[in-house]
Amino acid sequence: DDTIASDHDAGFELPPMKPWDNSPSPPWDEKDAEKDDRSVGPILTFAIPSQDPLSHSSRVDNKESFQIHKCPPLLWKVEHPPNPYVAIDSFCLMEGKLNLNHHEGAIATVQNPSQSADKPTNVYINGYQSWSFSGSIEKGQPQPKSAMPNVVSEAFNRGGVVLSPSSHNSVVIEAEDGDFWLENITSSTHIVRENGGKHSCNFEQEEDLNEDNAFYKSDMFTCISSNGTNCHRISDGRVLLDEEGGPALIVGFLAQRHQYGVILIDRDLQRYNLSACHEGVVAASSSNSSSHFNGRNSLSSDWAFCQIVDSSCYDEEAMVYYIHASADHNDARPMEKGLTTGWCSWYHYYSDIDHDSLSKNADILEQHQNNIGFNVCLIDDGYMASWGDWNSLKPGRFMKDGGMKVLANTIRAKGMKPGIWLAPFACDKGSKLAKGHPDWIIRNDKGRVANSAHCGKYFYGLDATNPAVRKHVYDTIRRAVKDWGFEVLKLDFLYACCLSGNGKYDNTMSRAEAMYLGFRTIRAAAGDAFIIGCGSPLGSAIGFVDGMRVSCDTGPTWYPAFPLPWWDNGTLPALRGMLRNTLSRAVLGHRWWHNDPDCILLGESTKLTDVEVVSAASIVAMTGGMFLLSDDMEKVSESRLSVAKKIFPLTGVTAVPLDLHSAQNGGMPSILRAWCSDESTVINAQQKEVRKTEGLPSSWSSDMLREQASKLECEVGYSPGMIMNPYSRERSCFAVAPGLGTWTVVSLSNWMDHSNKLSISFSALIWHSYQDYLSTGTPTSKEITGDTIERVFDTPGEQTESGFHVFSFWESKYSWVPHQALVGNDPLVKKLAPHETEIFHIKPANPTRPQYIGSDLHFSCGFEVQNFEWSERSVKIELKNDYEKKGSIFVHLPGGRGDGENKLENLSITVNGTVTPDWCVIAKPKIGVHSAGSPKPTHYYHGNIVKVQVSVAGSSGDGDGIVHFNF
Repeated sequence: DDTIASDHDAGFELPPMKPWDNSPSPPWDEKDAEKDDRSVGPILTFAIPSQDPLSHSSRVDNKESFQIHKCPPLLWKVEHPPNPYVAIDSFCLMEGKLNLNHHEGAIATVQNPSQSADKPTNVYINGYQSWSFSGSIEKGQPQPKSAMPNVVSEAFNRGGVVLSPSSHNSVVIEAEDGDFWLENITSSTHIVRENGGKHSCNFEQEEDLNEDNAFYKSDMFTCISSNGTNCHRISDGRVLLDEEGGPALIVGFLAQRHQYGVILIDRDLQRYNLSACHEGVVAASSSNSSSHFNGRNSLSSDWAFCQIVDSSCYDEEAMVYYIHASADHNDARPMEKGLTTGWCSWYHYYSDIDHDSLSKNADILEQHQNNIGFNVCLIDDGYMASWGDWNSLKPGRFMKDGGMKVLANTIRAKGMKPGIWLAPFACDKGSKLAKGHPDWIIRNDKGRVANSAHCGKYFYGLDATNPAVRKHVYDTIRRAVKDWGFEVLKLDFLYACCLSGNGKYDNTMSRAEAMYLGFRTIRAAAGDAFIIGCGSPLGSAIGFVDGMRVSCDTGPTWYPAFPLPWWDNGTLPALRGMLRNTLSRAVLGHRWWHNDPDCILLGESTKLTDVEVVSAASIVAMTGGMFLLSDDMEKVSESRLSVAKKIFPLTGVTAVPLDLHSAQNGGMPSILRAWCSDESTVINAQQKEVRKTEGLPSSWSSDMLREQASKLECEVGYSPGMIMNPYSRERSCFAVAPGLGTWTVVSLSNWMDHSNKLSISFSALIWHSYQDYLSTGTPTSKEITGDTIERVFDTPGEQTESGFHVFSFWESKYSWVPHQALVGNDPLVKKLAPHETEIFHIKPANPTRPQYIGSDLHFSCGFEVQNFEWSERSVKIELKNDYEKKGSIFVHLPGGRGDGENKLENLSITVNGTVTPDWCVIAKPKIGVHSAGSPKPTHYYHGNIVKVQVSVAGSSGDGDGIVHFNF
């Protein structure tokens, strides 16, 4: 191993690196590295949007194109020439104050100084890796951090580091050749000016932001926003909505390939420092340097991104342009390999697993295939003798002949993909690997083993800059995929390959470059296997993983359990922390990868209440993340299992957190919004067939699509199977059967430890149409009028001033809300128990025709329907019959004008061809219809909400799941 100097010497080759951008080469060459010419300075490269990115392809309502937003981003990077005399701690790419200007339509005006402009109120903190805290914090509130001592937690959350300035001052010295040098170099900022022919050094009055004096720190990106609290919107105690607030500033890096970038912010959200942290990397290649970075022309930062987005220019989520730009820059291909529904061994068995317990649960999963279509069975930690010795098995627990291969084949034979857990860059202290290869282990600046943090034990991190380590990782993953036959890889503790410390094989590589090389090794070895990243720096994984853990471990309790500190906001296992990050990182899902929120625990052996289990299921379902269970399936009760059945199948839809940047519950949003619509179903039927291969429409060439998507300011909408028009909103829209119409799906959560009344304003409850975009450039509805309502619910045949059907899914309760109540901006109010979540469906009422209200079969209240047909005296509903379902559906049947009797006569209902008596009328709303400008309804219609018990055998046969109404 000591003779291995490259991957080629190690016996494997990584694919060639793709060019990262098309910017021109710096004005220096390889000879500069041999010169002691310190006059060659850094180069700044800017990328500025030059045209409407969709001008050559968009056509909406006979208009050739329309502007996506009025706030294009600025992108720039810094490159330093090769110089063996220079070691870079960090590049400061931006530092200064936010200059707030008045603008047309703002609350304040220059003429009226008594009012002030929208000011920053919240900062979004993105944590370094999967488990690190992420969420929006109110200005002045301390940044949530780990409650554990640094010795056991720091490595979990240590991203980029900006060193503090030295205590001594620098002196400006004029050299003989006229150049100027700083003696006793420090990291502080200096401004050199001419003064009467002599040079002097003027220091800024305020100290530069650094690790010691910054109040907030965010890894890779941040969003500074105004929630509009300086206006009347919070006077009635409603949940604040981001889209009702002010502008937002998004700052960050498009990637973390070169270094781990951070943003430092002061307490008042006024001063900012954007730095690319190299942590002492030498600006030239050494003799030890890997061939993958050897001979590089410069030491470069990743592309920096800065965008000020006006509140009228973003659709619900201010960071969406940045997220899509980063996705495209890193060649992310989310959802190419489908949705994941499965089981994981960890949270019931932990490391106490064996062949029999795994086989037993695989058998039970197979038995449930008719009601929950499990497609993955994942073997977690505990099968190996030691971390690092991945080809060892615990004696007496697994079959000697074929061990893991036998298990993989058993799982595959039951109709599921076999998955396995690995920590490829980690090893135990007592492992054979650690004893045989001590030179593979990363060491800190004092020569000791680098601290990897404590996960129940300390372990060693393996140096990814070492070709021998990469060979070990390549062989480990290749064995799991090719020899054992696993198709899903959960790769954990990935941050271990880029621990801080200069005791590495190649000190010319930054930590981010080491992690990037590690991911290239992983993907080359895994081939087409589905990779789930965990314990991974987020930015490093984009484009390499198919799924990514976005939260800390869940747990059997709401808060971390004793003896762990319950107030922890770091990486300790608990359901609250899991839900917080799942909500705050929902924006990444189906854009960078398939979000892994961690498992749902159904077993009564936990201390979770029924309400908390339902909340966990609701958030996983609404955010569209992976759906994994982790119980002893033999001991899960039918009542708890029914919760899982109601969120299956997965939809591929990700709801949008409406209060992400204005949450007041320690960074936990309370409102998620998605849509159901039959419009996309009709449109798709009229379009050309889409070829699923590589996720590209068959009529477009790959080169042309890539050219379009590489416009960094363009919001490229990703959805399963194809890249969508950014205004189609399909990422957050359930495509439902024709005839069901369009409605809003909103989840409301109470994360407090006591019961609480929450209210949602009207703008959170309505569907925004194409017409909103074309007429106003924004989906928000800050001034609601009758005309606005008619435009929003512009569906042929529907009377849009007839109020709204409101159905609460988990309670199976119905109510009708008058049109004027919502137009008058009266909120929807709901009292929720501690940690409770309810999902509401708000559909515009049409009193003259039958309407599907919802069901208790599937949380979407529409995804379960294959077809909906109606006439004046009949309704036919075809439920999807791929899986077994039992429950109730709710249908509105008209009863005639209000000046007569309710004429719902001779109602007969058949289910699966048999007349059923199992139905009842649960509500008879008197639906008032308003004329334009009339404060009171001009006439009424009788309505009947009919509840029918249904069953679907899951046979996919003719007649299964068909419900007929005749009246």
